[in-house]
Amino acid sequence: MIIFNSVTKTYPGKIFAVRDINLHIQPGEFVSIVGQSGTGKTTLIKLIIAEEKPSAGEVIIGGWQISKIKKREVPYLRRQIGVIFQDFKLLPKKTVFENISFALEVAGYPAIKIKKITPQLLRIVGLEDKHYRYPHQISGGEKQRVVIARALAHRPKVIVADEPTGNLDSINTREIIDLLVKINKLGTTVLLVTHNREVVNSLRQRVITLDYGRVISDQKQGKYVL
Repeated sequence: MIIFNSVTKTYPGKIFAVRDINLHIQPGEFVSIVGQSGTGKTTLIKLIIAEEKPSAGEVIIGGWQISKIKKREVPYLRRQIGVIFQDFKLLPKKTVFENISFALEVAGYPAIKIKKITPQLLRIVGLEDKHYRYPHQISGGEKQRVVIARALAHRPKVIVADEPTGNLDSINTREIIDLLVKINKLGTTVLLVTHNREVVNSLRQRVITLDYGRVISDQKQGKYVL
């Protein structure tokens, strides 16, 4: 599903973001990617969604060779990958329903299908009673649920969650993590990028630890020990 073969990414000035990364993530895994700030986690995400290309080595996502992917192919790749950010990126003048359905509209889904899919997504994230509200009318945890529903719009094979609980309290954090676990159990591969030691250690799933752009630990049922 996701393969990194001897991947290095450098930026001008010979700055190494990641160095000689070797990873193989199987379909259906739940993987936490951890490490201090500046260790390469963000670059890893950018390589996975083809926002960046490797300077050396190869990145393969579901059969796509990222170093050789054509610009016109990138949108098709990204429909296989749902991305969840810490800062929500919701459209303030659209309702919860409209924020989710807009992702489908942009992809060219017909209106009749959008009206069918969007309520299903709202049910998955437990927001069917909030569909008419605007982002400023819902809590931070609910906003993140909207983001997750939007990320699921294309039924992606992979969900990449970049610090999805960074702005949430402990109760909302647990609810969002439980939702990601639920999505994973339905067969979606989940990559959780986080600083939250408590969350990672409670999951008892695979943990990949980065330091200075290198993988220093890869444990099947690991802990965040840095």
